[in-house]
Order: sequence, then C-alpha cells, then structure tokens
Amino acid sequence: MCKTVRARLRALVCRVRAARGDAGMVTSEYAMGIVAAVAFAVLLYKVVTSPAVAEQLQAIVKRALSARM
Repeated sequence: MCKTVRARLRALVCRVRAARGDAGMVTSEYAMGIVAAVAFAVLLYKVVTSPAVAEQLQAIVKRALSARM
C-alpha cells in the first residue's frame, strides 16, 4: 500500500511540474525590458523636444485655436 501511495504522489508531482512550465520572465529579462523602455523614452523625448517637431506642434495648436466654429 505504501508503494502505491508513493507512486501516485510521485505521478501527481510530475504532472504539476510539467503543467507549471515557464510561468514568467526572470530578473535578467525584466532588466533588459526596463533598459529598452528607458532607451525608447529617451529617444522619444529627444524627438519631441527637437526644434522641428516643436515648431510643427505649435503650428498645429495655432491652427486648431484659430479654427472657426
């Protein structure tokens, strides 16, 4: 009886381990994701604060404010 219980328990543990698989990212993947997000944010900030983009945004806002309703 003891052998049967051990075998069933072992089979259950094996099924749980197999079902669990790879559940998420590891710390190094989180770090790389954060670095990539920060790099993208810096690039976006540089583009938005460039003189050409600022000029275009101001032109859009002026046109929107001067539109007749």
